[in-house]
Amino acid sequence: MSTLDPVAVFRTEAAECLEAIEAGLLDLTHQLDNKDLVDAVFRGLHTLKGSGAMFGFEALAAFTHHCETAFDRVRKGEVPATSELVAAVLAAQDHMRALVDQPDADHGDIAHKLLAQLQAAVGGKAVAAAAVPVAVAAPAAVRETPAKKSSWRIRFSLPANSMANGTNPLGLLDELRDLGECIVRANTSAIPALDELVPTDLHISWDVTLTSEQDRSAIDDVFIFVLDDMELGVEEIGPTAAAVAPADEKAASAPIAAASAAPVPPVAVPEFRPVEAVPAKREAPAAVSQAKAAENVRVPAERLDELMDRVGELVIAQSRLSQLASASTDIALRSVSEEIERLSGELRDTMMVLRMVPVATLFSRFRRLVHDLARETGKVIELVTEGESTEVDKTVIERLADPLVHLVRNSIDHGLETPADRLASGKIEAGTVMLSARQAGGEVIISIKDDGRGINRERVRAKAESSGLIQPGQPLSDSELLQLIFAPGFSTAAAITNLSGRGVGMDVVKKTVEALRGAIDIVSLPGQGSEVSLRIPLTLAIIDGLLVRVGSGRYVIPLSAVEECLELSLEEDLRSRGRSFISLRDSLVPFLRLRDLFRTGTKPDVHQKVVVISTGTERVGLVVDQIIGDHQTVIKSMSKLHNNVATFSGATILGDGSVALILDVGHLVAAGQQQEAQLRVAG
Repeated sequence: MSTLDPVAVFRTEAAECLEAIEAGLLDLTHQLDNKDLVDAVFRGLHTLKGSGAMFGFEALAAFTHHCETAFDRVRKGEVPATSELVAAVLAAQDHMRALVDQPDADHGDIAHKLLAQLQAAVGGKAVAAAAVPVAVAAPAAVRETPAKKSSWRIRFSLPANSMANGTNPLGLLDELRDLGECIVRANTSAIPALDELVPTDLHISWDVTLTSEQDRSAIDDVFIFVLDDMELGVEEIGPTAAAVAPADEKAASAPIAAASAAPVPPVAVPEFRPVEAVPAKREAPAAVSQAKAAENVRVPAERLDELMDRVGELVIAQSRLSQLASASTDIALRSVSEEIERLSGELRDTMMVLRMVPVATLFSRFRRLVHDLARETGKVIELVTEGESTEVDKTVIERLADPLVHLVRNSIDHGLETPADRLASGKIEAGTVMLSARQAGGEVIISIKDDGRGINRERVRAKAESSGLIQPGQPLSDSELLQLIFAPGFSTAAAITNLSGRGVGMDVVKKTVEALRGAIDIVSLPGQGSEVSLRIPLTLAIIDGLLVRVGSGRYVIPLSAVEECLELSLEEDLRSRGRSFISLRDSLVPFLRLRDLFRTGTKPDVHQKVVVISTGTERVGLVVDQIIGDHQTVIKSMSKLHNNVATFSGATILGDGSVALILDVGHLVAAGQQQEAQLRVAG
């Protein structure tokens, strides 16, 4: 049985912490006076620094310490939060990611530049070195004017299991030393006899006398993440007792470290009574923390993929069992088959839920992208998101990240105008980019919409003609013309910039979406903006399908796209030759004869069926010979030899071991609509 690598666990948690810090910083750009956001960013930096030091990422801890110091000054009101500070910490946060991924690499020059930018943002001098040990880089060193020193008596003890849970008391003592001069004494009186000693338990408490310019809140911040599970007492003492240890505990305590070697006469100190004790209800803190940890379990994505493969094999085996049971007269076998079918269906549904993640995890990445592009282009951009709770298969989310980056960058660079141009055209200064997601049947539709200048159709046509994509003057529908922007190497940019102009990106978007069995729709109004919609299947693993027969072959239609099934008699089929339409509740729906499309060479059945499928508002009928029934379909990808066969999106294995092809609904609907348009023109 494999064990988790602690460093790998740290990297995962550090990534989550950095995402939270980035989200807080981006929120702060719109609310620079929000103290809660400042505190949240400070706590995130504090956690990252402490965890990094605990797992041996010293460079990360040292670098993060400077960012934490800057936000500590903001938190205490010494300097204001500014957009320059947020930008500096965002840039520093990217460096922190690099320090997490490559702790041994040489990042010296970058660190120096970032720290200089950070210090300039808070009005201080640039830091001389980035790799200053955390315990030496005291936050008080950046103060502009010295503050009055105070002396504090701090007594604290941690739970016995704190070290086993990852809390390092030496780190807390180091942070106290960062605040000023202190004497630390360890109380060892609670250590049991050797035969009763548990090596992993903590039995030592500490008594610290601190002299510092910091106030009480700075001391509380040291213990902010362990306060709930510890005993802590803090009290202010006289200035003459700043470097004194209690005389009555010298026998029971051993000095750990002293910040000052000057002898000071002993001073009587009151009996230790916690000033801020933990609430009375403290039953089994270890059990409580374990219960909270049990609410969520971190599982590698590879294990979910393996489990999905096993479930797929189980579904295929269950289909085989159902076929055998249906051909048998054994009642017991049929009963077991039905029970296995029910259980495998529930297991499949549970597995699909485990793989589904909200698109909010995808949309959140673009806040930083839009923030950086706004600074780079000088445009005022507002990012709006809708439908973040819409859930999609995790594999789809992973593959959509890069295409959406290209589309958002294009909307900002090509679509949105500069503030001066927007004001001149009667628009508000800030342009809007909207990311939205919604579910429609078995698809999720993700749209990128902007309120910019729209797509210049004349420039698209001119570029397409000069590139040889179309013939001069070739008639094209508006949809066909707009689809030309996805051609390889196509770009209407006047000059190459950091954002666009090389004609690379949009063709990659189309290939990626088509590889996901999806489609792209474009709507653009001159002067009002553009909208690009990606229609993607909810999942790429297992779907409910409708098994049909056409000639001697069997095919699967995704059940989520099926609206209804009708009967088409032989007489009606013959009557509709030349005009393939069926009347459906006062509307004409075009239909495709799959027998002709697949060239089966067989005669039609006497009682054919029409399966009406749809994608959004578009509908088309598929004429089949027989509807066999519903089928749990395990999707298998097509081979490279069949990449250009657009009619099918995949294949599945039936219960008898034969292969059935899965119909591409989007392609068939488009073909039906095109056939309808041609018939209307001919009519």
